[in-house]
Amino acid sequence: MKIAVVGTGYVGLVTGACFASVGVNVTCVDVDESKIIKLRQGIIPIFEPGLEEIVKTNSQAGRLRFTTSLPSVLSDVDVVFIAVGTPPDEDGSADLRYVLAVAKTIGEYIDHYIVVATKSTVPVGTSEKVRATIEAELARRGASTEFDVASNPEFLKEGSAVKDFLSPDRVVVGTSSERARKVMKRLYKPFMLMNERLIFTDIPSAEMIKYAANSMLATRISFMNDIANLCELVGADVNMVRKGIGSDTRIGKKFLYAGCGYGGSCFPKDVKALIKTASEVGYEMRVLQAVEGVNETQKTILFRKLVAHYGSAEALTGKRIALWGLAFKPETDDMREATSLVTIDLLLKAGATVVVYDPIAMTECKRRIGDKIEYADNMYSAVDGADALLLVTEWKEFRIPNWSELKSRMAARLIIDGRNIFDIEECEQQGFTYYCIGH
Repeated sequence: MKIAVVGTGYVGLVTGACFASVGVNVTCVDVDESKIIKLRQGIIPIFEPGLEEIVKTNSQAGRLRFTTSLPSVLSDVDVVFIAVGTPPDEDGSADLRYVLAVAKTIGEYIDHYIVVATKSTVPVGTSEKVRATIEAELARRGASTEFDVASNPEFLKEGSAVKDFLSPDRVVVGTSSERARKVMKRLYKPFMLMNERLIFTDIPSAEMIKYAANSMLATRISFMNDIANLCELVGADVNMVRKGIGSDTRIGKKFLYAGCGYGGSCFPKDVKALIKTASEVGYEMRVLQAVEGVNETQKTILFRKLVAHYGSAEALTGKRIALWGLAFKPETDDMREATSLVTIDLLLKAGATVVVYDPIAMTECKRRIGDKIEYADNMYSAVDGADALLLVTEWKEFRIPNWSELKSRMAARLIIDGRNIFDIEECEQQGFTYYCIGH
């Protein structure tokens, strides 16, 4: 089979590379010429474990190609995946201009039957807009080329996206066409050899599934953060509470960890988009509005704990504060909607000096923030002369620090753990004042 994947961002590049790895002939398309040139040279624009190797291997084998011209590949593909960005507008709605621009190009050039599958996370009703856009261009040309539209949402976790794609827990395809269903079933067959996890639905349901899934996960995070904050006020331990409720099989253990807020490219955007979709049909998503509100407040918790320790925000003027972790989660350099950005902004406004270290996201941080803060070479040089250490991202290398090294380098023995990765008793035995979430 031959496919085209339009968009070489996080979703598109992983999708194209993974399909190529099972023998599909894939052409990835992007309007960014510099990105395409780098990809042809084997330079990957994002950090994702295993992605660089799979891209290089399949490029060298001739199964994975890159181009800036979608029209040049449309005459020779069975499926076109739309995997372009859908950034949120100011009102929270998804910006569909790039999705519909791709649809317009498809309508202008297709000359045989293809399946157009939306991989981008899009609101309910987008596939019909894609269909209408293609049909309008075909009508303008006076062409009667057949095509089908499908919704094929992605469920990739940053940090394990390649594994998630190659061994999916489910693949959702929304389509009303039996012909399209057969094409998509054939395409995904290599990933279903051990277990049938291909779910066919109608198109609106497929579009809703991705938003509903991410919103449920975001809800669990904000719920536990709310519980953690209450635990601190009443003297309970959120870790014990988590174990207690997680043992209930109706609830389960996953996504019950309290912390300093969620970020990334999916949860914040998708929660906002679902709230907006509901408002457009006259419904209010009160639970998700609360989820969003709790998360925005939770992103300030490290700063608030620091202020509480010193007595006032004014007391932070001239303090040297170290941050371990910048990415919104481990195993990625993604800082979109990251708690670190909120924390750094609050610290700078309070007059503190900020020094940071992250194993992967330093370049991305420099691009976003520039020279407003200091960048350390490693986790220990970051705490030189620090009045406090704030743990923001739970990278594995941070989990068992050299306490003697920290004590000898820090000006004050103060740790605020935003991910609850350190042991309270151990920190206190080492002579540190230690604050975490929900204890």
